[in-house]
Amino acid sequence: MEHKKIGSELQDSYEDQQKWVCDSSFDSKGHVPLRARTGAWKAAFFIIAIEFSERLSYYGLATNLVVYLTTILHQDLKTAIRNANYWAGVTTLMPLLGGFVADAYLGRYTTVLVATTIYLMGLVLLTLSWFIPGLKPCHQEVCVEPRKAHEIAFFIAIYLISIGTGGHKPSLESFGADQFDEGHAEERKMKMSYFNWWSAGLCAGILTAVTVIVFIEDRVGWGVSSIILTAVMTISLLIFLVGKPFYRYQKPLGSPLTPMLQVFVAAIAKKKLPYPSDISLLHEVSKAEFNGRLLSHTTHVKFLDKAAIIEDNTPQALQKQSPWRLASLTKVEETKLIINMIPIWLSVLVFGICAAQASTFFIKQATVMDRHISGKNSFTIPSASIYCLTAITLIMYVTVYDKLLVPFLRRNTQNQRGINILQRVGIGMFFAVITMIIAALVEKKRLALFEHNRALSVFWLAPQFIVLGVAEGFTLVGLQEYFYDQVPDSMRSLGIAFYLSVLGAGSFLNNLLITVVDSLADDFSGKRWFGKNLNTSRLDWFYWLLAGLTAANICVFMIVAKRFPYKSVQSSQVLADSSVSVA
Repeated sequence: MEHKKIGSELQDSYEDQQKWVCDSSFDSKGHVPLRARTGAWKAAFFIIAIEFSERLSYYGLATNLVVYLTTILHQDLKTAIRNANYWAGVTTLMPLLGGFVADAYLGRYTTVLVATTIYLMGLVLLTLSWFIPGLKPCHQEVCVEPRKAHEIAFFIAIYLISIGTGGHKPSLESFGADQFDEGHAEERKMKMSYFNWWSAGLCAGILTAVTVIVFIEDRVGWGVSSIILTAVMTISLLIFLVGKPFYRYQKPLGSPLTPMLQVFVAAIAKKKLPYPSDISLLHEVSKAEFNGRLLSHTTHVKFLDKAAIIEDNTPQALQKQSPWRLASLTKVEETKLIINMIPIWLSVLVFGICAAQASTFFIKQATVMDRHISGKNSFTIPSASIYCLTAITLIMYVTVYDKLLVPFLRRNTQNQRGINILQRVGIGMFFAVITMIIAALVEKKRLALFEHNRALSVFWLAPQFIVLGVAEGFTLVGLQEYFYDQVPDSMRSLGIAFYLSVLGAGSFLNNLLITVVDSLADDFSGKRWFGKNLNTSRLDWFYWLLAGLTAANICVFMIVAKRFPYKSVQSSQVLADSSVSVA
């Protein structure tokens, strides 16, 4: 029996909707999924497990990357920061390609498998670069300059990891969200918690990376840490494969860009036609004909509505009509969703610049501070381990937000999310301003003590890492949910990629800002803000600049967010016992 036919028949019965999943998904055998045996948390836990190991590997490398570049490869501060930002930028922009491939051709599950294999290739090469004699950094204990072969192998390895992350991140996170049926009241509530607990699993991986893995890198060796990361990633892949019978799958629907282009072409072709007096006269397909949820009409970007104007209403003409001449109302609304997201994406890029400081300048600050716990003879904290404060804060934030704050806000706002998504994002941007102000004050104090040959304790960095954790809890978790929820259903992997691209673009913009500011400072005052090391730089001024830019950006974001129309799903597709809030 065909999947679509079964789905249409099941829609007629509330009892069957409780038993079966009627959201166009299918199980591992290609059948309509049985709700009790597939999806929800029983499937999501397998997916969160592999995310834990991926973040363990990524942050085990990313948080200590600047240290590696300056100590093992002997790069100066500005070059190391630039290379770290380039790698972070590529890593978080690659999901745009990976998300497109997952949504259009391979499907999310297959994309995760392929991407994880590429990721493992990078980890294996990274491991070999420390154990094969010809690829080792040096042939002697004291290394003035690393071997070119090691440098080449290292960069190939980390960019293989970038490619792997490009397919892994958007596909895995959206695949996890696919395990919850939005048309079912209980599962819809679970899905709202999913992004919070996804972030908790992610932060657990980060926490382990910046404590255990970073300690091994600093005290035992990078080669040993690479072996551990490769082994953990392999085990997690096996765990992911074990969960295959419990997953719900979505069929890739071809390029999501083609329907959007068809809407533009059809709207331009009919630009001279008058708008119909009633929106019900616009062309729309039936639920049985459409693989997904139908959307309600909105008044934004009204010109695109012309793509759905029916020129010949006879049944024969409608059947023969080219999609380049006539688009359904849902396809028009999906195109509007992408257009409406552009201002939101642009208005959160400054937050991406602030987030980029954590794994670059913040960590580099720790390397020149007193990292002893109590006295000179006590344990020395690895510089990258200070990042654990952000991860711990995020885990605590998720617990408090999901278990205490959201239930309280639901009672007072009648919104199932407590507050709408963009309000959550805006609150996080406010905390980002506070983070940059604290960072500027701490760096100024560190420079003042350096002039007297004294070192500031690394624990002075704790406030900026903690407040940054709160900022990321609001903004980054909010952006994950926003981009997944507000894109067309056929572009869910790309939606997660849009969120990640904020961080990638932020890393590239951070590089650009550093170059421009440094050049302007040299032209106007004769003193650059960024020297060969932190002690000859004025990082505090740079942090003040970021605080000002973020504060100004919040005003822009508030204007954009206030005008943003949320996705509106046709209410007839929702179960009778519930109401949908998509805000």
